[in-house]
Amino acid sequence: MEKFSTLTGVAAPLPLINVDTDMIIPKQFLKTIKRSGLGVNLFDEMRYDDEGKEIPDFVLNQPAYREAKILVAGDNFGCGSSREHAPWAIADFGIRCVIAPSFADIFFNNCFKNGILPIVLPQEEVDKLMDDAGRGANAVVTIDLENQVIKGPDGGEIKFDVDPFRKHCLLEGLDDIGLTMEKADAISAFEAGLGASRPWTAPAA
Repeated sequence: MEKFSTLTGVAAPLPLINVDTDMIIPKQFLKTIKRSGLGVNLFDEMRYDDEGKEIPDFVLNQPAYREAKILVAGDNFGCGSSREHAPWAIADFGIRCVIAPSFADIFFNNCFKNGILPIVLPQEEVDKLMDDAGRGANAVVTIDLENQVIKGPDGGEIKFDVDPFRKHCLLEGLDDIGLTMEKADAISAFEAGLGASRPWTAPAA
């Protein structure tokens, strides 16, 4: 998993509440088990019409936000089903931070496992960032995970909280597999000791 330390990029405003995972990545795109290739279908039903043409008014179709790295959203973001394809699609598009007043629990947890930083802020601070994000290409925001600070385009700063363990995992680029591999030596030593004390468990020569 790619490390997350400091992220600077355009923030896209999505002032909608209760954005569920089917809105993020509709069910017809869940056939794949790959984490790549889903970005083009992120918010598919809002981005494209019935003929597959882009809807110009949707924020991520607007030139200023096509390469947005941060999403400022409404309350209860990521509700609905537990599909992990939702954070896959967000990450594949290039968004690595989502800011909202609240998140659905499963989506929130899945974000950390996929290198995305979900930040919970009071509504008034989200409103300020939403206003900043409305500046288009000038909506450049910096997320400093180490110092837990969001720096807005006007130089203002907003502090945010993050669980220390999850912060460590993002800073070091550790997903569940990476966390396990950190203990590779201990696992190997345990397996060696187990083989010595229980020879019948050792693989046949």
